[in-house]
Amino acid sequence: MPLSPEQQAEITEQRGAPQQTLRAVSEGMEAHLYTAYPVLDHGFIRVVDYMGDDAAICQAARVSYGKGTKSVQNDEGLIRYLMRHWHSTPFEMCEIKLHVKLPVFVARQWIRHRTANVNEYSARYSILDREFYIPAPEHLNAQSVVNNQGRGAALEGEEADRVLRLLREDAMRCYDHYEEMISQEGQQGLARELARMNLPANIYTQWYWKVDLHNLLHFLRLRADSHAQYEIRVYADEICKVVADWVPFAYRAFEDYRMGGATLSATALDCVRRMLKGESVTQETSGMSKGEWREFEGLLG
Repeated sequence: MPLSPEQQAEITEQRGAPQQTLRAVSEGMEAHLYTAYPVLDHGFIRVVDYMGDDAAICQAARVSYGKGTKSVQNDEGLIRYLMRHWHSTPFEMCEIKLHVKLPVFVARQWIRHRTANVNEYSARYSILDREFYIPAPEHLNAQSVVNNQGRGAALEGEEADRVLRLLREDAMRCYDHYEEMISQEGQQGLARELARMNLPANIYTQWYWKVDLHNLLHFLRLRADSHAQYEIRVYADEICKVVADWVPFAYRAFEDYRMGGATLSATALDCVRRMLKGESVTQETSGMSKGEWREFEGLLG
């Protein structure tokens, strides 16, 4: 189950005792507090706490930029200006703390974003639950033949059944041995910090992850992208929904300039100018490599 009975009881107690505050609040985010949103088969994300809103971004920018922002007539316009010109510091004034339950192999991808504060469930002190990520059949893919870190076509039929059986059997056997090593009748048992090394990478872990909005948006730009691995992308997609309610002006600007926009090299921009003048530009005359040209054509559709 995504939430343990103890966690659910804690959430129920917290939601049942709202408190008044003098700090600025985001009504959109208030609706998400203490709510766990399921991800994958046993995972979830939930907002534990947050600081700031769209107004906090503008407040910080106006302190920093002073008279330079007087031409911007409203908060949304200012936020779009900041996003458009890569002024990142004002977005660091907002923070979010998430409680996340996720498979270990997803956590190892996630932790590559080294701009957050993280505290993870410790298998040195506690015993991990018998919960493993097993892909749904439609997400069980072969290795891509063109991308060394991507997926190809979905496995089907007997091969899909065989792989799913191996995943389940291996996970259960490893956990059986894990339990056997840490709790032997009449003996002390192996230390938990050693027994955990036998567990597979699809077992679930949990952590608290606190990050400012600037670095969160960088995480989402990479992990909510269609090319990201499915198992981390679904977490990013769920976080996107929360951020859209928390800082709607900032999120709309993020969608427009980061998720929906593109960065062109000087060479690519020169090609665009030449095309607008009516010139027929090819890969051979573009000054780009085959890989760059392929990506450029993809951007232009």
